[in-house]
Amino acid sequence: MILNKVHHIAIICSDYKNSKKFYVEDLGLEPLQEVYRVERDSFKLDLALNSEYIIELFSFPKPPPRSTRPEATGLRHLAFEVDDLETSLVELSGKGILAEPVRTDEFTQKKFTFIFDPDNLPIELYQK
Repeated sequence: MILNKVHHIAIICSDYKNSKKFYVEDLGLEPLQEVYRVERDSFKLDLALNSEYIIELFSFPKPPPRSTRPEATGLRHLAFEVDDLETSLVELSGKGILAEPVRTDEFTQKKFTFIFDPDNLPIELYQK
């Protein structure tokens, strides 16, 4: 078997409207397809970054909350590369999205920080 690339990442949210706004309006991901699945009482929104499909955003009735952060078993965080970390943080701050203090990766010497989606999923922003 040969793996080609990550096809997508699935995220289950507790408030679909709020999470859709965060990923589409605040982060700027591109909606590709949105469907409502009556049998599951669930929305599914396919999102792209630079026209490449990367995230499935799901809503389900009463999903359990994330158990702990950031060191729960399973997916730890999503990481997005940005051209200019400081400019990105100013833009996000203007949208009411706060970040942890900026740190420097001890191995690459690149700056990074974390923001959190509406369900407290950690999202790393990493300087190019």
